[in-house]
Amino acid sequence: MLEQELKIFIENYSKTIFLCIGNDMRGDDGIGPLIAKNLEKLFKNKSELLVINAETVPENYTGLIRKEMPSHIIFIDAVEMNMNPGSIKLVKYDQIAEYNISTHAMPLSFMIKYLESFTDAKMLLIGIQPKNMEMSNPVSEEVKLGVEELTRIINDSFNVKHS
Repeated sequence: MLEQELKIFIENYSKTIFLCIGNDMRGDDGIGPLIAKNLEKLFKNKSELLVINAETVPENYTGLIRKEMPSHIIFIDAVEMNMNPGSIKLVKYDQIAEYNISTHAMPLSFMIKYLESFTDAKMLLIGIQPKNMEMSNPVSEEVKLGVEELTRIINDSFNVKHS
């Protein structure tokens, strides 16, 4: 289901940016940096797939996004969705404001509005339900499994062949 939805979203992409958001010092809020590491390994020779580990400051990458002129932007972050920890959900553009998204300075909905001022890129948020986002906690096992599943879904959706 998720894989099908993602394949439909990325149809006819020319350049996709993965903007991975999170704070690895806050337990499951470390989802973004974790998935960024996974995707960087998978996509290291794919110039049409750019992974940005934005940590807690995704707004610092708007200049790079403008320069890259992506056809698609996929945000990945911990999102409180009242689901089981590690659950993954594709949150469509018009639903993003409805969710409690992580603990970062600028609301993602503001950043998206700004990005719209200079790009026609299709945008999507992939949320993973956190279990615990307290300071100094490790990422929970449930969320680690969710990160591995999401890595597989993204890899399969973009049909990346490994050398």
